[in-house]
Amino acid sequence: MPGDYRIGRLNGRYVVSWWVDGKRRRYRLNARDAKSAEREALDVIKREAVAPVGATVADIWEAYRAEKEGRRVAVAMKHEWKAIGPHFGHLRPDQIKTSTCRAYTAARRKTVVRGKATCVHDGTIWTELGHLRTALVWALGAEKAPKIERPQKPAARERYLTHAEIGKLLDAPAPLHIKTAIHVMLATGARVGAVLELTWDRVSFDDGYVNLRTADSVTRKGRANVPMNPTLRAALQTARDAALTDYVIEWAGKPVANIKTGFYACVKAAELEGVSPHVLRHTAGVHMAAAGRPMSRIAQYLGHSNTTVTERVYARFAPEHLKEEAAALDFGRLRSVGS
Repeated sequence: MPGDYRIGRLNGRYVVSWWVDGKRRRYRLNARDAKSAEREALDVIKREAVAPVGATVADIWEAYRAEKEGRRVAVAMKHEWKAIGPHFGHLRPDQIKTSTCRAYTAARRKTVVRGKATCVHDGTIWTELGHLRTALVWALGAEKAPKIERPQKPAARERYLTHAEIGKLLDAPAPLHIKTAIHVMLATGARVGAVLELTWDRVSFDDGYVNLRTADSVTRKGRANVPMNPTLRAALQTARDAALTDYVIEWAGKPVANIKTGFYACVKAAELEGVSPHVLRHTAGVHMAAAGRPMSRIAQYLGHSNTTVTERVYARFAPEHLKEEAAALDFGRLRSVGS
């Protein structure tokens, strides 16, 4: 980022200008006062440093990934580049058209792995193209970033585990770190990312709490500090006795970055279908709602910032939900009362 820049006015508007390789760059700002112009100018200059004229999607993708180093999105984007790169990497942002995005979606739906056609879910494509759009907006700003057309976002899945299915999953054979992760997800309602980042200093056997929050707040997703029930305590104590690292979920003396292989092997052994790690979080919410727990407390347990999301997803599972409304529509009873 250049240290020598100037903010001035041109035709009644604020502008920022600076010199690069003997050439002056000047940009008109949207700011209406001097302080806002200063903030906006720094953002403009930073974007230009990240995405200079001629920058390709590959340049911007890697710059954004480096900016987010240490966050889970950086890891996800590293893997997603294997799909995004061949289609978009060589292009400049201004060369991306709606047809480019549609061609990518069509190609992903027909992905071939090791000679076999593999169905890539629209939800995966939606996420990949979403990360592309986020990187381009970060580098260019919303006004200059190209439109990234994505397939329609799939409806939220309703899959959750019954008591019988939970028993089958817990009884299925699996390595200790997979068993521990399943227990933590079911008992805390935590996302898999929070579970993999959980360290023993945030597990208090004396107080009986598991603190899923991290001090550096590297995620925008809410996390909670929740009590451990007896089943979870026993599972955590077993894992603690065998621990070799500071991480609750570990394998061969190292923290675990991904549990997909072991988790889905356990699901298969339990003879269950349609079960992902997120299904366990949803299962926790459904069973709390079915037990009649208040939405405000379920929201706190799941780390929701307010009850709006909680009520939209889980209120229908509560036994008392809409009972009074149903009574208001009991026209047979109302008719006999009124006669």
